Amino acid sequence: MALILAIDDARTMRELVRTILESEGHTVLTADDGVTGELLANEHKADLVITDIHMDEMDGITLTAKLRKLVDYKTTPILMLTTEISDEKKIASRAAGASGWLNKPFSPPRLIRAVNKLLDL
Repeated sequence: MALILAIDDARTMRELVRTILESEGHTVLTADDGVTGELLANEHKADLVITDIHMDEMDGITLTAKLRKLVDYKTTPILMLTTEISDEKKIASRAAGASGWLNKPFSPPRLIRAVNKLLDL
């Protein structure tokens, strides 16, 4: 299955995403902000990145733009998983290179469907 990098400043959200996706056979690495997420992305080539938008140190939109500049992440799917609902943030996320958007709260089946779609499973 896939190696997934999940980045969120809320520990409970990181653990929820990890639990759901590991139950589907994926390996999940987690980070609590964009800076740590970027470091992990440089150490491990993830098949999918899931990131929140609002985080300390580096937000998800900035992280997405930085990852898109890396050769290994030019085409890697990046899913924004957020409570944000503004069209401005959605447009900014797409412009930065996000592949998809999923609002919190979400159901486990909805997250699994989004991940499977982005991974082409």
